[in-house]
Amino acid sequence: MMIRPETLAAIKAGEVDLAFRRWDRPRVLVGTRLRTRVGLLEVTSVEQVAASRITAADARRAGSPSLTDLRGMLEAKADRPVWRVGLRYVGADPREALRAAVPDSDEVAAIRRRLDRLDAASPRGPWTRATLAVIDRSPTVRAPELAAELGRDTASFKRDVRKLKELGLTESLDIGYRLSPRGAAVVDAEAGAPRTDRQSAPEGTPLPRIGAPATRALRAEGIWTLEQVRGLRVDQLTALHGVGPVAVRLLRDALADRGWSFAG
Repeated sequence: MMIRPETLAAIKAGEVDLAFRRWDRPRVLVGTRLRTRVGLLEVTSVEQVAASRITAADARRAGSPSLTDLRGMLEAKADRPVWRVGLRYVGADPREALRAAVPDSDEVAAIRRRLDRLDAASPRGPWTRATLAVIDRSPTVRAPELAAELGRDTASFKRDVRKLKELGLTESLDIGYRLSPRGAAVVDAEAGAPRTDRQSAPEGTPLPRIGAPATRALRAEGIWTLEQVRGLRVDQLTALHGVGPVAVRLLRDALADRGWSFAG
């Protein structure tokens, strides 16, 4: 279920709790938990409704500027029924804690066995170690470039990286990936020694996922952490090409979660 970044931020803030979709059948069930860039969302209700019965209050709860706008959006795929989906924010993605948990020797052995099983089940042969290695060598590099280095197509490469992410070994960024502390520990254990030249994540609180254009703009200014962002004014951020209202809101929310705010 695709949800725009600005809507995700509004759901997390409790300002939006509905979505309307045209589906041939329900794509989610009550109780489904969706992993998103802002954390976990839970589906609280799913019901078929007539487009003519949607109200202005429903449109506001769905984050739409007006009932007319919402109905206009629903004009596409008009041959399919409309579904009213209730949503609520339920907390951080548990994979965040998993990524930070450095495994002991027994856990490393279990993870290595899991990687072996993924390799054995792949029709293209072993891929897990090569994928971890290319991410380790080239953090924050775009997926198409990493896939090309391995002689793979981007779509299947991304699918495989998601399997590593489920194990807590990698972290998806707005641009590229990097090994998590858990992933680095597994790679180093297999190598027999820690890698001494690994590019480590900048010290501080990582930026939330704010979109590739905004991420590129901040990186160009040497800004990688929330600690750096809290020293900036909003007008300084919006003066950067690629940093728009959605990125500013996501940054503001991330700062507020820690009791911080923009300068000024």
